[in-house]
Amino acid sequence: MVHPPKAKEIIQCLEYLADPVKAKFLQGYFKTGKGEYGEGDKFLGIKVPEQRKIAGQFWKDVNLLDLKELIQNPYHEVRLTAVLILVKKFQKSKSEEEKQLIVDFYLGNKQYINNWDLVDSSAHKILGPWLFDKDRSLLYELAHSGQLWNQRIAVISTFYFIDHDDFSDSMKIAEILLRHPHDIIHKALGWMIREIGNRDYHTALQFLRKHYKNMPRTMLRYAIEKFESEIRNGFLKGTI
Repeated sequence: MVHPPKAKEIIQCLEYLADPVKAKFLQGYFKTGKGEYGEGDKFLGIKVPEQRKIAGQFWKDVNLLDLKELIQNPYHEVRLTAVLILVKKFQKSKSEEEKQLIVDFYLGNKQYINNWDLVDSSAHKILGPWLFDKDRSLLYELAHSGQLWNQRIAVISTFYFIDHDDFSDSMKIAEILLRHPHDIIHKALGWMIREIGNRDYHTALQFLRKHYKNMPRTMLRYAIEKFESEIRNGFLKGTI
């Protein structure tokens, strides 16, 4: 396969840093076994700060053809490096047209954004700010998609809204996914409600009072992590 020039150079830089021992550890950490959420994913064994350094070095010179080659690569670290570059290019874009191209690329390749770190490094830095002053129905489509990583993208994108004291969509999406079967979503939802609570304690408390008896235990524990011990215990014992 002939790689676009910058994509080839980035892949070579990453391959140079490969560590087979760390790769084996990461394959377990990111649940790549049969039936697990990262089934079949492949790792080179590279630390995230090293990937960030490469992304910072190359982002200006990489085009969308390079990024397509990178984001569709079978190795996790190559895809994450592509995501980190995409975030940087979005943040540095000077026009709505440039940002639109990046968002379209992100959505067009979301099937390759297929683990929690890839989602969590990008959704609230690309889709969140893009949709903040626009129609947000896309997030509800993703939440209803039945696809694990699309649903996590929907959740994590709203962290940008939370940072701007806008909680409505976060809570609506939490209600949609409240009975989701996977703890990857439970953790994200709990984290989301906790972040709302950091900014508006009473809004988070009201949501939890309404839903805590029906939410997964993992979600509840994450959501109440920073509450006072008396209130935490009340939720856990069902006496609130």
